Amino acid sequence: MCSYKLSTILATALVAGTALAQRGPDLGVVATSEQIAEWDRSIGPDGTGLPEGSGTAAAGAAIFAAKCAACHGVDGEGTINDRLVGGQGTIGAERPIKTIGSYWPYATTIFDYVRRAMPYLTPHTLTDDEAYALTAHLLHENGIIGLDDVIDAESLANVAMPNRDNFVRRDGVD
Repeated sequence: MCSYKLSTILATALVAGTALAQRGPDLGVVATSEQIAEWDRSIGPDGTGLPEGSGTAAAGAAIFAAKCAACHGVDGEGTINDRLVGGQGTIGAERPIKTIGSYWPYATTIFDYVRRAMPYLTPHTLTDDEAYALTAHLLHENGIIGLDDVIDAESLANVAMPNRDNFVRRDGVD
């Protein structure tokens, strides 16, 4: 008799739980197609999808100091968040230091990530010019480009990252 009551209670809870899960919690609103388009911006390794705009490392240094240094350190050495600078020559070591300059295979990924996810507490608040300038600053701090080199859609796609040839693509594309 006791197991019958328990089975009935569990079955009722399962049906009620399923009904609630299908209905949802009624939070938020349905995103508009314009909102989705604003967030659905991908950048390919070859630069496909890069927007207009440009920046230099010199311009990016001031932006980094204001919006990035608190989490990544004044020189990108890492504090509460990842180290961004240095580590060249350590990938084959027992304890590699994986940074933008030592590990990342494509410079376009830096721009994509910065524009999409940074600053951490306020993502999507950087202009495209700010994202280009920050990307240039990070490339410069890793010794990949010069201080006054202009980074834009064309030049960024042509930056050869130091560790680029140490990745193997699974889709068969070279």
